[in-house]
Amino acid sequence: QMADPFLYDMGERSHYGCLGHEVQIEHLKAYVCRPSFSTDKAVIVVHDIFGWRFPDIRYIVDLIAGHGYITICPDFFKGTKPWTSTDHWADFPDWMKNHDPTKVDKEADVVLKYLKEQCDAKKIGIVGFSWGGMAVHHLMLKNPQLTAGVSLYGIIRDSEERYRLLNPTFFIFGEKDHTISLDQIFLLEDKLKQYCKVPYKIKVYPGQVHGFAELKPEDMKPNDKPYIEEARRDMIDWIKMFV
Repeated sequence: QMADPFLYDMGERSHYGCLGHEVQIEHLKAYVCRPSFSTDKAVIVVHDIFGWRFPDIRYIVDLIAGHGYITICPDFFKGTKPWTSTDHWADFPDWMKNHDPTKVDKEADVVLKYLKEQCDAKKIGIVGFSWGGMAVHHLMLKNPQLTAGVSLYGIIRDSEERYRLLNPTFFIFGEKDHTISLDQIFLLEDKLKQYCKVPYKIKVYPGQVHGFAELKPEDMKPNDKPYIEEARRDMIDWIKMFV
């Protein structure tokens, strides 16, 4: 029996009125938000297990667009049902088998092509949360077209191959995330020191649980707010440094 990794109540979320719009790109639906001026810089946002329609992830897309990037969150689940707060954690391992965050290459290619050909993007970064953080870790090892990545509380745990990142990558973790142990974070740091040839950064935010960096302002607890805001600033700063 797997412990419920989400310590915040999925049911109690405030409404969010989105600033962007939905598009269809080949076989994928996606949510896109553009800045108020034209730019050749873009960011792909990879959603967590709650999918591309989850209000928190759309808030993040709009937030990044506000910093001057064409920002897009495609449906990496390709129309299949995301995990929901009423699903049973006992079924989670089976669900994960059918939703593998290391098998997102085809979808990433479709979105990269769209950003380059339809949006004239020259530089493209990527950020991902939880499930999406694992997808970002994977893609930063495989796809040189991604100029920089931010992986938030997602870690791929299986092989020596996991550390030869192609472009600058920033790993963000919560200190109290009981899906990722501090040992795993130390191992990641050791291995990156050994194998990684590009800039990388690892940062652990005090007292924060899994999923902390996606919360909308009205859903933040006062004690967590400074760390959430810091993590988001750090995420944007990393993207701005390279994209």
